Amino acid sequence: MTAQAERANSTPGRAGAPGPGDLAPPSQMSPRRKKAGLAWLGLLPFFGFAFLFMLLPASSIVIGSFQTESGAFTFDNLIHLLKPSILDSYLVTIKVSATTAVLGGVLGFLIAYAISLGGLPKGLRSFMSTFSGVASNFAGVPLAFAFIATLGRVGLITVLLRTFLGIELYDTGFNLYSFWGLTLTYTYFQIPLMILIILPALDGMKKEWREASENLGATSFQYWTRVGIPVLLPSFLAAFILLFGNAFGAYATAYALTGGLINLVPILIGAQVKGNVLHDPNLGYALAFGMVLVMTASILAYSWLQKISSRWVK
Repeated sequence: MTAQAERANSTPGRAGAPGPGDLAPPSQMSPRRKKAGLAWLGLLPFFGFAFLFMLLPASSIVIGSFQTESGAFTFDNLIHLLKPSILDSYLVTIKVSATTAVLGGVLGFLIAYAISLGGLPKGLRSFMSTFSGVASNFAGVPLAFAFIATLGRVGLITVLLRTFLGIELYDTGFNLYSFWGLTLTYTYFQIPLMILIILPALDGMKKEWREASENLGATSFQYWTRVGIPVLLPSFLAAFILLFGNAFGAYATAYALTGGLINLVPILIGAQVKGNVLHDPNLGYALAFGMVLVMTASILAYSWLQKISSRWVK
């Protein structure tokens, strides 16, 4: 072998000779892989929380739905879900959830459109975003008390209308403690939630799309019917599903406002679990199992639509 060939074979990184990376022991782990391994440790509290407060309660609900009070296996709890009163509670709950989702979705979309594409000042956008974040979480007993103090039979607006305008609000057919009163109360936290959800989708609407359509001679109506609405439709439907699920599982607001006068599934579950008259915890588990199925379907549909809409937001 010539001296030149020997030098070539002995030079690191060339063919036939091991490079520096080839000489590294296989037990060594790259810093990036070590960092990724440590990052998984940070998720352990989340997985523990999800197991203790989501998976474990959900599994107990499923198991309890197929048991009697003595622990024996049975299908009677699920068969009882077909009773007219229970089916009616599901229908009423779905009706309230769908109505508030539509009202909150449409009104929230219009407000978000004015904020994002309406040319409003940036300071107002910041204020509306902050207010929406607070208002969307203002629910339960405080929200019910706020509406009772405002629109109740001796509420502020009711008294002002009676005193200064001579209008008796409750003589017009309005009743805060009815279906439409509960719908109005739910809509209060549905609108800001819709604003928070749909704003990123509206921000993702590129100006170049509008300019291109105008250059091609399209009218504003044609732009929205052929570009704007098809792009925003998955995001809007996903937001509608999320609003539906948000109202479907609400309990404290409805109970504090109506006191159980409206036949809702969450209130019926509470009566079965902790009630003195209608005390049947396993039937309550079955009712909750039905709600879990509805919520699971909503979450899957929301995830699918969100995946479609994320392509346009990018």
